[in-house]
Amino acid sequence: MAGISVREGESYESFMRRFRRACEKAAVLRDYKRHQFYEKPSEKRKRKIIEARRRAWRRHQKERY
Repeated sequence: MAGISVREGESYESFMRRFRRACEKAAVLRDYKRHQFYEKPSEKRKRKIIEARRRAWRRHQKERY
């Protein structure tokens, strides 16, 4: 879980902005959504393969340019 300490004199808006950014970076919301429903092992394998292909494609595109 992302932990943020409030700086002295910091406004609520800037604190929440830092907290949201930290949660995004830690992938808290994505993890929550993934565990919200049961995922069959075959679906999990399929998702992991698709994610690996996507990472490989992005890496290939970066090297290309």
